[in-house]
Amino acid sequence: MMTWLQENMPHVIKMGWDGQAGWGTAIYATLYMTVISFIIGGVMGLLGGLFLVLTGPRGVIANKWVYQVLDKVVSVFRAIPFIILLALISPVTRAIVGTRLGATAAIVPLSLAVFPFFARQVQVVLAELDGGVIEAAQASGANLWDIILVYLREGLPDLIRVSTVTLISLVGETAMAGAIGAGGLGTVAVAYGFNLSREDVTLVATILILLLIFTIQFAGDFLTRKMSHR
Repeated sequence: MMTWLQENMPHVIKMGWDGQAGWGTAIYATLYMTVISFIIGGVMGLLGGLFLVLTGPRGVIANKWVYQVLDKVVSVFRAIPFIILLALISPVTRAIVGTRLGATAAIVPLSLAVFPFFARQVQVVLAELDGGVIEAAQASGANLWDIILVYLREGLPDLIRVSTVTLISLVGETAMAGAIGAGGLGTVAVAYGFNLSREDVTLVATILILLLIFTIQFAGDFLTRKMSHR
């Protein structure tokens, strides 16, 4: 097996596991960017989606101005292509982390890309919940925090589903960020593979990205089914 790899994928073997351009380093950078960006952007998106529903026309704390401002912010950020967002907020990225390059710097634009996408997904999920459940909670004297918990509990299966979609989209964006210097499998596929005409490196990097996406999809589908039948 090793002989076959050395003959057919020499550049893949030569890159090794460790070092700046190693496979282990690239995989770690991709996972690091994906997980941290999803945590930061996901929390922002969850709060944004919740408040879009709560302050909306039929929300329990309806507020026209708050809703319109938040809705416009989400719409504007969601409309900006990620590659442009990377360049647009580069001064902000430098101010926060001290550089515009590397995996840590990529977390800033990645989080901002996750926020509007996830917020809109959360809004759709929560807005489609049975209004009778919320009305029953209000009638029983539930406060705002209790109602938020009702929303999250009732919408949990669909929230897991849209989280899966968001994570898969985020993996694609980490690859895009990697292609312009953020590191990770995107950098390997483009900088060390395509740009140097090393097709074997591009192929393996692509396969690893696909494996990560399939793993996320499998885990998300499993959790969605489990929560739906609890």
